[in-house]
Order: sequence, then structure tokens, then C-alpha cells
Amino acid sequence: QVQPVESGGGLVQAGDSLRLSCAVSGRTFSRSVMGWFRQAPGKEREFVATITWSGSSTYYADSVKGRFTISRDNNKNTVYLQMNSLKPEDTALYYCAANYWGAASSNSQDYESWGQGTQVTVSS
Repeated sequence: QVQPVESGGGLVQAGDSLRLSCAVSGRTFSRSVMGWFRQAPGKEREFVATITWSGSSTYYADSVKGRFTISRDNNKNTVYLQMNSLKPEDTALYYCAANYWGAASSNSQDYESWGQGTQVTVSS
């Protein structure tokens, strides 16, 4: 079992960048597909990005494609989300999630372990 802990959120202005980190405890990190999701007030949780256990494949929501980059360092048990050209509509609570031994997926139900989230607020 893996337990994600997110960090790196904050208050920024439109056009700024932020890098979120997700530290994961547990020996199964290197065999876990990792994903980032977000939830804005009054909205459903939505998929942002996912990365395979080897890091060889990544997938993004259309709304963040070209602006966000997901990566991972299996030696550090950490997954990252580099967010550039932030927009006010990116404001949300960002969650890191793990899918142990699974396939890359945009479906939140495929992820078994979730962090508590880190808040990202983008002002216009």
C-alpha cells in the first residue's frame, strides 16, 4: 500500500508557475501508476494527469495539455506536477493518487490511495 502526501500549493497570479510534489511512502511506489486530480469548489473531482510506473508514458486532460507536466523520480518515491501559464480556472484542491499495479487511467475510481490535497489558487 502507498500513502501519498502532497505539497507545493499556494497563491499565485495568472501566468505564474508552480510545482506540486507528492511524496509516497511504501515499497510499491515504483510499481504504481500515479495520477493528479483536482476539485474546484462546487465541482466534481476531475482528472489532470497520469504517469505510468516507469515514467515512459504520460497522459493529460485537454484543459492542461501543453501547460502542465507530470514526472516522477522512483529513487525519491516522488511524483511532480509542473504547472506553467496558470489560469484562474486552474484554482482547485489538487490531489495525488496511486493505482497499484494498474494501468494509466483518467478514472478516479481506478486509484486506490489518495492524499489530502494541496490548494492552488490563481488570481487574475
